[in-house]
Amino acid sequence: MGSPSINETAPAAAGPAVPNALLRHLNPEQLAAVTLPAQPALILAGAGSGKTRVLTTRIAWLLQTGQVSPGGLLAVTFTNKAAKEMMARLSALLPLSVRGMWIGTFHGLCNRLLRAHWKQAGLPSGFQILDAADSVSAVKRVIKAMKLDEERFVPKQVSWFIAACKEEGKRPADVEQRDPHTRQLALIYQAYEEQCQREGVVDFAELMLRSYELLRDHEALAVHYRQRFRHVLVDEFQDTNRLQYAWLKMLAPPGGGQSVFAVGDDDQSIYGFRGARVGNMADFEREYRVQSVVKLEHNYRSYGNILDAANGLIARNSRRLGKNLRTEAGPGEPVRVHESVSDHAEAQWIVEEAQLLHRGGLPRSEIAILYRSNAQSRVLESALFNAGIPYRVYGGLRFFERAEVKHALAYLRLVENPHDDTSFLRVVNFPARGIGARSIEQLTDAARASGRSLHQSVGAVTGRAGTNLAAFNDLILRLRERTKGLTLREIISRMLDASGLLDFYRADKDGQERIENLEELVNAAEAFVTQEGFGKEVVALPVDELRPEDAPAIGAELLPDAETGEIVSPLAAFLNHASLEAGDNQAQAGSDAIQLMTVHSAKGLEFDAVFITGLEEGLFPHENSLSDADGLEEERRLMYVAITRARKRLYLSFSQTRLLHGQTRYNVKSRFFDELPEGALKWITPRTGFQGAMAFTPRQAWQQAAGSPFQARKEPAPPPLVPKAAPSHGLSVGKAVFHNRFGEGVVVTLEGSGEDTRAEVNFGRHGRKWLALSVAKLTPID
Repeated sequence: MGSPSINETAPAAAGPAVPNALLRHLNPEQLAAVTLPAQPALILAGAGSGKTRVLTTRIAWLLQTGQVSPGGLLAVTFTNKAAKEMMARLSALLPLSVRGMWIGTFHGLCNRLLRAHWKQAGLPSGFQILDAADSVSAVKRVIKAMKLDEERFVPKQVSWFIAACKEEGKRPADVEQRDPHTRQLALIYQAYEEQCQREGVVDFAELMLRSYELLRDHEALAVHYRQRFRHVLVDEFQDTNRLQYAWLKMLAPPGGGQSVFAVGDDDQSIYGFRGARVGNMADFEREYRVQSVVKLEHNYRSYGNILDAANGLIARNSRRLGKNLRTEAGPGEPVRVHESVSDHAEAQWIVEEAQLLHRGGLPRSEIAILYRSNAQSRVLESALFNAGIPYRVYGGLRFFERAEVKHALAYLRLVENPHDDTSFLRVVNFPARGIGARSIEQLTDAARASGRSLHQSVGAVTGRAGTNLAAFNDLILRLRERTKGLTLREIISRMLDASGLLDFYRADKDGQERIENLEELVNAAEAFVTQEGFGKEVVALPVDELRPEDAPAIGAELLPDAETGEIVSPLAAFLNHASLEAGDNQAQAGSDAIQLMTVHSAKGLEFDAVFITGLEEGLFPHENSLSDADGLEEERRLMYVAITRARKRLYLSFSQTRLLHGQTRYNVKSRFFDELPEGALKWITPRTGFQGAMAFTPRQAWQQAAGSPFQARKEPAPPPLVPKAAPSHGLSVGKAVFHNRFGEGVVVTLEGSGEDTRAEVNFGRHGRKWLALSVAKLTPID
């Protein structure tokens, strides 16, 4: 950008003598950055280049050389974790207490400033801070008081609108009122502000905006802090938004004579969707007339082939300040590229490769599987679960534990069994139906008094709440009736529409990922149907309406439960499967487990072996970015972040077909493969799979999917001519039996022969159950 770079041979700036112990572990680039003179500086810190060491050593050097006192320095980080790590390192480096230093996050420092000057800021001395959930609740009260329709003005969406306005520095009067809807939003914003002021509370966005306005409107106060903080250091500068940069310029204006030490990596700016503005780095260099741009390019994390891949990819971005990572560790293993015929085959390959790594001595905790979208984790989790491999979903929940998926499963459980009180309570007022806590309490009391289920006790609640409860009951009963004879896919799709879940998340600004997870639930059900041997058109009736003799008439195969032998519908079996996957095999804290996470969650982490999955056009890079140059550059930065998480081994994978968002997609490999240097890659599958002679047709893709539960069905070979002996169960009608789960019972009906023998057993309080005798362990009682 026109400013001279300081390369590794640049000498340190002249200054007072410094204890050798403080600087001796720095490389030339780091030393140059740490010992820069007191002037605005931009440090381009590449991945794994020792950024935190440079920041903390810079602070320690300034203090030890007497250039600043502990109270005359301000350092801004982006997370509390980073602030604590910086304080801990400084405590180890310095023979003085660092507790009183101004080191913290943007919001933490703004809170400190407002606490000190609450009167000038127009706040009560003991103002409280609203978290995100509290802010939404406060907005909801405003909407209710204004007698507005919550379906049109969704509280969470309005809360996001208000926060976005504040991050742009806009008060209600500054909102551009283009149409009646935005005019109403501005009025809600105004009423929300007045309510917060009355109650003496501020939300997180208000902390930043109020602090900025405090400095803007009180010149003497601003001058005081400018004179006090002669050295300002900012970490992760690429993640700053407009308001944060404006706040920084208010505290340390360009040309003000202060030393502003900005550290960041424009190649790792991946939070544009949160308002981060990568252009702030170039603006800083220009506005502050930066004379010293230090590039930290020596990488201490990864081998050469991994860095070559990262450098080759990110060089395609046109709007970057520019740097090139290098290492002295040698080239290491090539980056392995694997092509699969399906997402299930891809997951199976990853599991097998991870097992080989683990058997070779690599702890599972040093293996990470990265994906672009949370919805991709479901197939990976299923493969790990089936292989009995412990895993941990980092920064999120396992697929079947996500709130939107649990809501959907609760509706399905009510379709299966309306008397499931736990599921009833979870979704009776989700989405909101005007059924409050008091009404639920009345319903619960009535059910307890009568010994009946909540579903059966709805009539005991009167008034508007009773009407709303009755409407919910009718919804469940209609779903039960209208999904009879439908496939699992059709049942779930109809439930998602009728329940209002899809409409609710469509109205949520942040709801797209939740919608994708709900669509992935349809895929999970279809995969389960295929894995368990059902036909593609299997139907799922409620279990209390099933009889074995019904199967031929409705075209369904009734599935014996693998553990109990109980004959259940596909819907009931799928719900059991979901419960087992949600509850089992979750890694405990401190256990050795494979790490699963989105690429966004992986920033700041590193692992010995990294798998980057789903590298297909429309998925990674994401389809929303393909028509936007800025969006595509951010996707490339996201891929750069993913690559640079790997220390020793990096795997890239993609598949020809993928079941995603409820549809089978026939994929084109990601453009990123064409942007990676050939010399760094090792293709371990034929490279002609997408375009050349070895390409599969969609039908062949399913047929060739090794280990895939979507493998195309083939006609079974004729059975060998070896007679099978019928199992000797020794049961008869009226015989008393014992089952490990259901206890004692009496055989009511026997039918079938050999391995197909089924028994209907009355287990008393557990009711009558059909059991497959080849699976169920029934012990006759003499």
